[in-house]
Amino acid sequence: MTERAPLSRKPALSNKLSAIAESATLKVDAKAKALKAEGKPVISYAAGEPDFATPQFVVDAAVEAMSDPANFRYTPAAGLPALREAIAAKTLRDSGLEVSPSQVIVTNGGKQSVYQAFQAVVNPGDEVLLPAPYWTTYPEAIRLADGVPVEVFAGADQEYKVTVEQLEAARTDRTTVLVFVSPSNPTGSVYSPEETKAIAEWAVEHGIWIISDEIYQNLTYDGVKATSIVQAVPEAAAQTILVNGVAKTYAMTGWRVGWMVGPADAIKVAANLQSHLSSNVNNVAQRGAIAALNGPQTEAEKMREAFDRRRRLIVAELSKIDGMVVPNPHGAFYVYPDVQGLLGRTWGGATPTTSLELADLILEQAEVAVVPGEAFGPSGYLRLSYALGDDQLLEGVQRLQRLFAS
Repeated sequence: MTERAPLSRKPALSNKLSAIAESATLKVDAKAKALKAEGKPVISYAAGEPDFATPQFVVDAAVEAMSDPANFRYTPAAGLPALREAIAAKTLRDSGLEVSPSQVIVTNGGKQSVYQAFQAVVNPGDEVLLPAPYWTTYPEAIRLADGVPVEVFAGADQEYKVTVEQLEAARTDRTTVLVFVSPSNPTGSVYSPEETKAIAEWAVEHGIWIISDEIYQNLTYDGVKATSIVQAVPEAAAQTILVNGVAKTYAMTGWRVGWMVGPADAIKVAANLQSHLSSNVNNVAQRGAIAALNGPQTEAEKMREAFDRRRRLIVAELSKIDGMVVPNPHGAFYVYPDVQGLLGRTWGGATPTTSLELADLILEQAEVAVVPGEAFGPSGYLRLSYALGDDQLLEGVQRLQRLFAS
Protein backbone atom coordinates (compact mmCIF):
# COMPACT_ATOMS: atom_id res chain seq x y z
CA MET A 1 0.00 0.00 0.00
CA THR A 2 1.46 3.37 -1.04
CA GLU A 3 2.01 5.95 1.67
CA ARG A 4 -0.46 8.81 1.38
CA ALA A 5 0.52 12.11 -0.23
CA PRO A 6 1.89 14.83 2.11
CA LEU A 7 0.05 17.79 3.53
CA SER A 8 0.34 21.16 1.83
CA ARG A 9 3.67 22.97 2.24
CA LYS A 10 3.16 25.77 -0.28
CA PRO A 11 4.13 29.39 0.43
CA ALA A 12 1.65 32.14 1.17
CA LEU A 13 -1.27 32.35 -1.26
CA SER A 14 -0.34 34.51 -4.22
CA ASN A 15 -2.66 36.88 -6.04
CA LYS A 16 -4.67 34.58 -8.33
CA LEU A 17 -8.09 36.10 -7.85
CA SER A 18 -8.25 37.66 -11.30
CA ALA A 19 -8.28 34.18 -12.82
CA ILE A 20 -11.20 32.94 -10.73
CA ALA A 21 -14.59 32.78 -12.45
CA GLU A 22 -17.84 33.87 -10.83
CA SER A 23 -20.10 31.09 -9.56
CA ALA A 24 -22.25 30.19 -12.56
CA THR A 25 -25.18 28.99 -10.47
CA LEU A 26 -25.29 32.20 -8.44
CA LYS A 27 -24.92 34.25 -11.64
CA VAL A 28 -27.91 32.61 -13.30
CA ASP A 29 -29.96 32.89 -10.11
CA ALA A 30 -29.11 36.59 -9.79
CA LYS A 31 -30.14 37.20 -13.41
CA ALA A 32 -33.46 35.42 -12.81
CA LYS A 33 -34.11 37.48 -9.68
CA ALA A 34 -33.32 40.70 -11.54
CA LEU A 35 -35.84 39.80 -14.25
CA LYS A 36 -38.44 39.02 -11.59
CA ALA A 37 -37.79 42.42 -10.03
CA GLU A 38 -38.62 43.95 -13.41
CA GLY A 39 -42.01 42.24 -13.24
CA LYS A 40 -41.28 39.34 -15.59
CA PRO A 41 -42.82 35.98 -14.59
CA VAL A 42 -39.53 34.10 -14.51
CA ILE A 43 -39.43 30.65 -12.93
CA SER A 44 -35.95 29.76 -11.74
CA TYR A 45 -34.53 26.27 -11.35
CA ALA A 46 -31.05 27.74 -10.85
CA ALA A 47 -30.34 27.93 -7.13
CA GLY A 48 -29.71 24.88 -4.98
CA GLU A 49 -31.72 26.31 -2.12
CA PRO A 50 -34.72 24.71 -0.36
CA ASP A 51 -37.86 26.85 -0.53
CA PHE A 52 -38.92 25.76 2.96
CA ALA A 53 -38.54 27.81 6.13
CA THR A 54 -35.94 26.71 8.65
CA PRO A 55 -37.68 24.52 11.29
CA GLN A 56 -39.17 26.68 14.03
CA PHE A 57 -37.38 24.91 16.88
CA VAL A 58 -34.07 25.86 15.25
CA VAL A 59 -35.17 29.48 14.99
CA ASP A 60 -36.30 29.39 18.63
CA ALA A 61 -32.87 28.15 19.71
CA ALA A 62 -31.24 31.05 17.89
CA VAL A 63 -33.63 33.56 19.44
CA GLU A 64 -32.84 32.17 22.88
CA ALA A 65 -29.12 32.42 22.12
CA MET A 66 -29.55 36.13 21.49
CA SER A 67 -30.32 36.63 25.17
CA ASP A 68 -27.01 35.12 26.28
CA PRO A 69 -24.18 37.70 26.24
CA ALA A 70 -21.65 34.89 25.87
CA ASN A 71 -22.77 34.60 22.23
CA PHE A 72 -21.77 38.23 21.63
CA ARG A 73 -18.09 37.44 22.19
CA TYR A 74 -15.30 35.62 20.39
CA THR A 75 -15.41 31.86 20.82
CA PRO A 76 -12.96 29.15 19.67
CA ALA A 77 -12.09 29.65 16.01
CA ALA A 78 -12.79 25.99 15.26
CA GLY A 79 -16.34 26.22 16.60
CA LEU A 80 -18.38 25.96 19.78
CA PRO A 81 -17.47 22.78 21.69
CA ALA A 82 -21.13 21.75 21.87
CA LEU A 83 -21.51 22.01 18.10
CA ARG A 84 -18.30 20.12 17.43
CA GLU A 85 -19.61 17.37 19.71
CA ALA A 86 -22.93 17.32 17.83
CA ILE A 87 -21.09 17.11 14.51
CA ALA A 88 -18.95 14.24 15.78
CA ALA A 89 -22.14 12.43 16.82
CA LYS A 90 -23.73 13.03 13.41
CA THR A 91 -20.58 11.82 11.66
CA LEU A 92 -20.79 8.55 13.59
CA ARG A 93 -24.53 8.26 13.01
CA ASP A 94 -24.61 9.01 9.27
CA SER A 95 -21.06 8.39 8.04
CA GLY A 96 -20.14 5.49 10.31
CA LEU A 97 -16.95 7.18 11.48
CA GLU A 98 -16.07 7.77 15.11
CA VAL A 99 -14.12 10.99 15.52
CA SER A 100 -13.11 13.26 18.34
CA PRO A 101 -14.64 16.76 18.42
CA SER A 102 -11.03 17.97 18.03
CA GLN A 103 -11.16 16.55 14.48
CA VAL A 104 -14.00 18.94 13.58
CA ILE A 105 -13.84 22.54 12.33
CA VAL A 106 -17.03 24.61 12.04
CA THR A 107 -16.91 26.86 8.97
CA ASN A 108 -18.88 29.62 7.30
CA GLY A 109 -20.89 27.25 5.14
CA GLY A 110 -19.72 24.28 3.11
CA LYS A 111 -17.82 26.46 0.65
CA GLN A 112 -15.29 27.50 3.28
CA SER A 113 -14.77 23.84 4.19
CA VAL A 114 -14.14 22.99 0.54
CA TYR A 115 -11.66 25.84 0.19
CA GLN A 116 -9.80 24.95 3.39
CA ALA A 117 -9.72 21.24 2.57
CA PHE A 118 -7.88 21.88 -0.70
CA GLN A 119 -5.58 24.40 0.98
CA ALA A 120 -4.67 21.78 3.58
CA VAL A 121 -3.69 18.92 1.28
CA VAL A 122 -2.81 20.34 -2.15
CA ASN A 123 0.75 21.41 -2.98
CA PRO A 124 1.73 23.49 -6.03
CA GLY A 125 1.34 21.48 -9.21
CA ASP A 126 -0.52 18.60 -7.57
CA GLU A 127 -3.19 17.04 -9.76
CA VAL A 128 -6.67 16.67 -8.29
CA LEU A 129 -8.98 14.14 -9.94
CA LEU A 130 -12.34 15.83 -10.38
CA PRO A 131 -15.23 13.62 -11.51
CA ALA A 132 -17.44 15.55 -13.92
CA PRO A 133 -20.12 16.83 -13.95
CA TYR A 134 -18.90 18.68 -10.85
CA TRP A 135 -20.09 21.50 -8.61
CA THR A 136 -18.86 24.76 -10.11
CA THR A 137 -16.79 25.78 -7.05
CA TYR A 138 -14.46 22.75 -7.00
CA PRO A 139 -12.12 23.61 -9.91
CA GLU A 140 -11.76 27.21 -8.73
CA ALA A 141 -10.96 26.11 -5.17
CA ILE A 142 -8.39 23.66 -6.53
CA ARG A 143 -6.69 26.39 -8.57
CA LEU A 144 -6.66 28.71 -5.54
CA ALA A 145 -4.67 25.98 -3.78
CA ASP A 146 -2.18 25.96 -6.71
CA GLY A 147 -3.49 22.57 -7.78
CA VAL A 148 -4.40 21.32 -11.24
CA PRO A 149 -7.97 20.00 -11.68
CA VAL A 150 -8.10 16.90 -13.89
CA GLU A 151 -11.63 16.25 -15.10
CA VAL A 152 -12.85 12.66 -15.36
CA PHE A 153 -16.18 12.67 -17.19
CA ALA A 154 -19.05 10.21 -16.89
CA GLY A 155 -22.14 10.78 -19.02
CA ALA A 156 -25.81 9.95 -18.67
CA ASP A 157 -25.15 6.39 -19.85
CA GLN A 158 -23.14 5.88 -16.64
CA GLU A 159 -25.63 7.80 -14.49
CA TYR A 160 -22.83 10.38 -14.23
CA LYS A 161 -20.72 8.09 -12.01
CA VAL A 162 -17.04 7.52 -12.74
CA THR A 163 -15.40 4.13 -12.46
CA VAL A 164 -12.13 3.02 -10.91
CA GLU A 165 -10.89 2.26 -14.42
CA GLN A 166 -11.49 5.87 -15.48
CA LEU A 167 -9.77 7.20 -12.37
CA GLU A 168 -6.79 4.93 -12.88
CA ALA A 169 -6.49 6.03 -16.53
CA ALA A 170 -6.34 9.67 -15.35
CA ARG A 171 -3.88 9.06 -12.49
CA THR A 172 -0.29 10.23 -12.87
CA ASP A 173 2.65 10.55 -10.52
CA ARG A 174 1.34 14.07 -9.74
CA THR A 175 -2.07 12.84 -8.58
CA THR A 176 -2.52 13.45 -4.85
CA VAL A 177 -6.23 14.14 -4.31
CA LEU A 178 -9.62 12.78 -5.43
CA VAL A 179 -12.90 14.66 -5.08
CA PHE A 180 -15.78 12.30 -4.22
CA VAL A 181 -19.39 13.54 -4.06
CA SER A 182 -22.36 11.27 -3.35
CA PRO A 183 -25.16 12.35 -3.63
CA SER A 184 -23.94 14.64 -6.37
CA ASN A 185 -24.48 18.25 -7.18
CA PRO A 186 -25.29 18.77 -10.07
CA THR A 187 -26.56 15.33 -11.09
CA GLY A 188 -28.26 13.83 -8.02
CA SER A 189 -26.41 10.57 -8.64
CA VAL A 190 -25.62 8.31 -5.68
CA TYR A 191 -22.80 5.78 -5.79
CA SER A 192 -23.74 2.29 -4.65
CA PRO A 193 -21.96 0.76 -1.62
CA GLU A 194 -19.97 -1.45 -3.98
CA GLU A 195 -18.93 1.45 -6.22
CA THR A 196 -17.97 3.54 -3.20
CA LYS A 197 -15.90 0.73 -1.73
CA ALA A 198 -14.04 0.13 -4.98
CA ILE A 199 -13.11 3.80 -5.31
CA ALA A 200 -12.04 4.04 -1.66
CA GLU A 201 -9.84 0.93 -1.95
CA TRP A 202 -8.23 2.36 -5.08
CA ALA A 203 -7.46 5.66 -3.32
CA VAL A 204 -6.00 3.88 -0.30
CA GLU A 205 -3.85 1.66 -2.53
CA HIS A 206 -2.29 4.72 -4.16
CA GLY A 207 -2.06 6.96 -1.08
CA ILE A 208 -4.43 9.55 -2.55
CA TRP A 209 -6.27 12.05 -0.36
CA ILE A 210 -10.06 12.02 -0.65
CA ILE A 211 -12.16 15.15 -0.19
CA SER A 212 -15.68 13.80 0.21
CA ASP A 213 -18.56 16.28 0.07
CA GLU A 214 -21.47 14.82 2.06
CA ILE A 215 -23.71 17.90 2.19
CA TYR A 216 -26.61 15.97 0.58
CA GLN A 217 -26.15 12.67 2.42
CA ASN A 218 -29.53 12.88 4.16
CA LEU A 219 -31.44 13.61 0.95
CA THR A 220 -31.83 10.25 -0.79
CA TYR A 221 -34.82 8.46 -2.33
CA ASP A 222 -36.19 5.12 -3.50
CA GLY A 223 -34.73 3.38 -0.48
CA VAL A 224 -31.19 4.34 -1.56
CA LYS A 225 -28.67 5.22 1.18
CA ALA A 226 -25.60 7.34 0.61
CA THR A 227 -22.71 5.20 1.84
CA SER A 228 -19.88 7.33 3.21
CA ILE A 229 -16.53 6.54 1.69
CA VAL A 230 -15.04 6.16 5.19
CA GLN A 231 -17.76 3.69 6.11
CA ALA A 232 -17.18 1.65 2.94
CA VAL A 233 -13.45 1.39 3.71
CA PRO A 234 -12.56 2.47 7.27
CA GLU A 235 -8.84 2.61 6.40
CA ALA A 236 -9.63 5.52 4.08
CA ALA A 237 -10.36 7.76 7.09
CA ALA A 238 -6.62 8.41 7.53
CA GLN A 239 -6.55 10.21 4.18
CA THR A 240 -10.09 11.62 3.91
CA ILE A 241 -11.60 15.00 4.72
CA LEU A 242 -15.40 15.02 5.00
CA VAL A 243 -17.24 18.23 4.13
CA ASN A 244 -20.81 18.81 5.31
CA GLY A 245 -23.25 21.36 6.75
CA VAL A 246 -26.81 22.13 7.81
CA ALA A 247 -27.78 24.15 4.71
CA LYS A 248 -29.56 21.58 2.56
CA THR A 249 -31.09 19.11 5.03
CA TYR A 250 -32.52 21.76 7.35
CA ALA A 251 -33.22 24.61 4.89
CA MET A 252 -30.52 26.73 6.54
CA THR A 253 -28.62 28.05 3.51
CA GLY A 254 -28.48 31.61 4.84
CA TRP A 255 -27.28 30.59 8.31
CA ARG A 256 -23.84 29.74 6.87
CA VAL A 257 -22.84 26.84 9.08
CA GLY A 258 -20.75 24.07 7.58
CA TRP A 259 -17.91 21.87 8.81
CA MET A 260 -15.00 19.68 7.92
CA VAL A 261 -13.94 16.45 9.60
CA GLY A 262 -10.62 14.72 9.06
CA PRO A 263 -7.30 13.41 10.35
CA ALA A 264 -5.85 15.46 13.20
CA ASP A 265 -2.86 16.75 11.22
CA ALA A 266 -4.98 17.95 8.29
CA ILE A 267 -7.51 19.55 10.63
CA LYS A 268 -4.70 21.34 12.47
CA VAL A 269 -3.48 22.86 9.20
CA ALA A 270 -7.00 23.97 8.27
CA ALA A 271 -7.68 25.32 11.77
CA ASN A 272 -4.53 27.45 11.62
CA LEU A 273 -5.73 28.88 8.31
CA GLN A 274 -9.21 29.59 9.66
CA SER A 275 -7.80 31.34 12.73
CA HIS A 276 -6.42 33.98 10.38
CA LEU A 277 -9.06 33.80 7.65
CA SER A 278 -12.36 34.16 9.51
CA SER A 279 -12.08 33.03 13.15
CA ASN A 280 -15.30 31.66 14.63
CA VAL A 281 -18.62 31.34 12.82
CA ASN A 282 -21.54 33.46 14.05
CA ASN A 283 -22.33 32.05 17.50
CA VAL A 284 -26.10 32.46 17.20
CA ALA A 285 -26.09 30.48 13.95
CA GLN A 286 -23.97 27.81 15.63
CA ARG A 287 -26.57 27.53 18.41
CA GLY A 288 -29.22 27.01 15.75
CA ALA A 289 -27.10 24.30 14.14
CA ILE A 290 -26.75 22.51 17.49
CA ALA A 291 -30.55 22.44 17.75
CA ALA A 292 -30.88 21.15 14.18
CA LEU A 293 -28.46 18.26 14.68
CA ASN A 294 -29.56 17.27 18.19
CA GLY A 295 -33.28 17.95 17.85
CA PRO A 296 -36.16 16.02 16.25
CA GLN A 297 -35.64 15.15 12.60
CA THR A 298 -39.35 15.13 11.69
CA GLU A 299 -39.27 18.46 9.85
CA ALA A 300 -36.21 17.44 7.87
CA GLU A 301 -37.97 14.20 6.92
CA LYS A 302 -41.05 16.12 5.74
CA MET A 303 -38.84 18.24 3.49
CA ARG A 304 -37.15 15.13 2.12
CA GLU A 305 -40.53 13.61 1.32
CA ALA A 306 -41.56 16.79 -0.50
CA PHE A 307 -38.34 16.75 -2.53
CA ASP A 308 -39.02 13.12 -3.41
CA ARG A 309 -42.49 13.99 -4.69
CA ARG A 310 -41.11 16.85 -6.77
CA ARG A 311 -38.30 14.66 -8.09
CA ARG A 312 -40.73 12.10 -9.43
CA LEU A 313 -42.85 14.84 -11.01
CA ILE A 314 -40.02 16.69 -12.76
CA VAL A 315 -38.39 13.51 -14.08
CA ALA A 316 -41.70 12.29 -15.49
CA GLU A 317 -42.55 15.62 -17.13
CA LEU A 318 -39.09 16.37 -18.55
CA SER A 319 -38.97 12.86 -19.99
CA LYS A 320 -41.94 13.78 -22.20
CA ILE A 321 -39.74 16.22 -24.13
CA ASP A 322 -38.36 14.64 -27.29
CA GLY A 323 -34.61 15.20 -27.29
CA MET A 324 -34.09 15.11 -23.52
CA VAL A 325 -32.57 12.11 -21.76
CA VAL A 326 -33.34 12.30 -18.04
CA PRO A 327 -31.52 9.86 -15.72
CA ASN A 328 -33.45 9.29 -12.51
CA PRO A 329 -31.55 10.96 -9.65
CA HIS A 330 -31.55 9.17 -6.30
CA GLY A 331 -30.25 12.03 -4.16
CA ALA A 332 -29.92 15.80 -3.61
CA PHE A 333 -32.55 17.95 -5.35
CA TYR A 334 -31.37 18.25 -8.93
CA VAL A 335 -32.07 16.67 -12.29
CA TYR A 336 -29.41 16.78 -14.98
CA PRO A 337 -30.91 15.98 -18.37
CA ASP A 338 -28.77 15.29 -21.41
CA VAL A 339 -30.09 17.81 -23.97
CA GLN A 340 -27.79 17.06 -26.90
CA GLY A 341 -30.88 15.93 -28.79
CA LEU A 342 -32.22 19.50 -28.65
CA LEU A 343 -29.07 21.11 -30.04
CA GLY A 344 -28.69 21.96 -33.70
CA ARG A 345 -32.46 22.22 -34.07
CA THR A 346 -34.46 25.43 -34.53
CA TRP A 347 -36.69 26.63 -31.71
CA GLY A 348 -38.58 29.91 -32.03
CA GLY A 349 -36.29 31.05 -34.81
CA ALA A 350 -33.04 30.25 -32.95
CA THR A 351 -30.73 27.27 -33.42
CA PRO A 352 -28.65 26.62 -30.29
CA THR A 353 -25.50 24.55 -30.71
CA THR A 354 -24.42 24.50 -27.05
CA SER A 355 -26.25 24.10 -23.76
CA LEU A 356 -25.18 27.64 -22.88
CA GLU A 357 -27.02 28.95 -25.94
CA LEU A 358 -29.94 26.66 -25.15
CA ALA A 359 -30.20 28.03 -21.59
CA ASP A 360 -30.23 31.59 -22.95
CA LEU A 361 -32.97 30.65 -25.41
CA ILE A 362 -35.04 29.04 -22.64
CA LEU A 363 -34.76 32.15 -20.45
CA GLU A 364 -35.63 34.48 -23.32
CA GLN A 365 -38.48 32.52 -24.88
CA ALA A 366 -39.96 30.55 -21.96
CA GLU A 367 -38.89 32.81 -19.07
CA VAL A 368 -37.40 29.81 -17.30
CA ALA A 369 -33.92 29.93 -15.73
CA VAL A 370 -31.76 26.81 -15.86
CA VAL A 371 -27.99 26.34 -15.50
CA PRO A 372 -26.09 25.13 -18.59
CA GLY A 373 -23.76 22.16 -18.48
CA GLU A 374 -20.75 24.37 -19.19
CA ALA A 375 -20.91 25.43 -15.52
CA PHE A 376 -20.27 21.82 -14.44
CA GLY A 377 -18.13 20.37 -17.22
CA PRO A 378 -18.91 19.52 -20.85
CA SER A 379 -21.66 21.20 -22.85
CA GLY A 380 -24.85 19.32 -23.72
CA TYR A 381 -26.58 19.24 -20.34
CA LEU A 382 -28.80 21.37 -18.11
CA ARG A 383 -29.16 21.43 -14.33
CA LEU A 384 -32.58 22.05 -12.84
CA SER A 385 -33.12 22.28 -9.10
CA TYR A 386 -36.51 21.05 -7.91
CA ALA A 387 -36.13 22.83 -4.57
CA LEU A 388 -38.96 25.22 -5.42
CA GLY A 389 -42.72 25.25 -4.91
CA ASP A 390 -44.81 22.50 -6.51
CA ASP A 391 -46.94 24.84 -8.64
CA GLN A 392 -43.98 26.73 -10.05
CA LEU A 393 -42.11 23.50 -10.65
CA LEU A 394 -44.89 22.12 -12.84
CA GLU A 395 -45.58 25.42 -14.61
CA GLY A 396 -41.92 25.82 -15.54
CA VAL A 397 -41.66 22.33 -17.03
CA GLN A 398 -44.88 22.85 -18.96
CA ARG A 399 -43.36 26.00 -20.47
CA LEU A 400 -40.42 23.88 -21.62
CA GLN A 401 -42.78 21.29 -23.07
CA ARG A 402 -44.57 23.99 -25.08
CA LEU A 403 -41.29 25.55 -26.26
CA PHE A 404 -39.86 22.27 -27.51
CA ALA A 405 -43.11 21.06 -29.05
CA SER A 406 -42.98 23.90 -31.59
